[in-house]
Amino acid sequence: MQRRHIVALFAFLGFANIYAMRADLSVAIVQMTSGTTKLYGEFSSWSPMVQGSVLGSFFFGYILTQIPGGFLSHRYGGKIVFLVGVFGTTVFTLLTPPFAKLGYVILIIARFVEGMFEGVTYPAMHVMWSHWAPTLEKTKLATFAFAGSYFGTVVAMPLSGYIGHNLGWPFIFYFFGLVGLLWCYFWEKRIYDMPTSDPEISTEELTLLQRDAVSHNTYVVPWRFIFASKPVWAVIMAHTCQNWGFYTMLTNLPKILEDLANYELEKAGVVSGLPYFIMGATLLWSGQFADYLRKEKGWETVKVRRYFCCGGFVLQAVCLIAASLAKSTSFLVASLTLSIGAGGFTWAGFSVNHLDIAPQYAGHLMGVSNTVATLPGMISPLIVGAMVLAGTVAEWNFIFYLCAGIYIIGAAFYWKWSSGEIEAWASDQSPFVREMQ
Repeated sequence: MQRRHIVALFAFLGFANIYAMRADLSVAIVQMTSGTTKLYGEFSSWSPMVQGSVLGSFFFGYILTQIPGGFLSHRYGGKIVFLVGVFGTTVFTLLTPPFAKLGYVILIIARFVEGMFEGVTYPAMHVMWSHWAPTLEKTKLATFAFAGSYFGTVVAMPLSGYIGHNLGWPFIFYFFGLVGLLWCYFWEKRIYDMPTSDPEISTEELTLLQRDAVSHNTYVVPWRFIFASKPVWAVIMAHTCQNWGFYTMLTNLPKILEDLANYELEKAGVVSGLPYFIMGATLLWSGQFADYLRKEKGWETVKVRRYFCCGGFVLQAVCLIAASLAKSTSFLVASLTLSIGAGGFTWAGFSVNHLDIAPQYAGHLMGVSNTVATLPGMISPLIVGAMVLAGTVAEWNFIFYLCAGIYIIGAAFYWKWSSGEIEAWASDQSPFVREMQ
């Protein structure tokens, strides 16, 4: 196995770990407040508002460290920053049970800090790929790593329920925390920041990576040009519009199925995991196919990015409109599942585009786009809460139409302004291989 593929595998497992540690509290808090067969709910006095504050505090920390994560990764290396992000998340996951016993205020603060640690991971990984991904393999390597997020979520939900039911809710955090520590050990021992530092890399692979690499010895980030760049804003808009629908469905799908499909909450929770499994699988396949089109069929990068991103947006919107017209439960579930799953196509378009237009600033660009794209996770639940009062078909259809409209806006903006070429303000870097000579 090539060393860049080892990096991709460990990155996949790393994202799976942190998303599992993010999702485990959503299951555990139910058992913490209502009890299980092994451990009575110690926190039954926590109101829904308190529970919502505990769950939501993560995002307020997460949004703060996106841009700093890009700065730190470019300065100190993506490997160490990604490691610190996962390790910090792991430590606070392990400490969740004692923090909870100290009171919900302490737990809210802990989740806020955990979000700050996790916030640096996406920018750090983009910096890693600016060193480790050849030009015609960027999509499949980066999307393979990102797919770990969705598979981690899918695995964590039922596994957390099983562990909590049989061992008690604290063991949910102990299990995922220990798995996280194990991952940190192997990442530190097996992964290197730069291909030139890896003693196990072959000469052939090193030559390939050096041929496409660019210098990162730039200490002044051209923020004025970045924020004036239409391709940068195309990525930001696509990322934000995709996350609007993603977070809306992530937080409300069980409730939608309960209100519109008459599913019991337990069944709704199980069915809710399926779309994210499909999204992860779609993202894996899309990344492979996108680079196949670029490498074997000679498609221009911008053409591939637009077709996947905008095609995914349109498919998601069409499926949501179909869901609003559903006359049967099975058609409703199928439409929602396909809408969420099609997000994998969209991610294969915009999520790697930072590396196309400014590889040496990719961490900064991911930090900016992920900062803005986290806002829907805070705003969308408020809009759903204000509009969906009785859980009627008309109320949920409004949410479906709103998400579909936002998807179309994202598709139009990305199709108009996206690019697959290095921006002029990012093209003054000498190839890394020339620096070595």
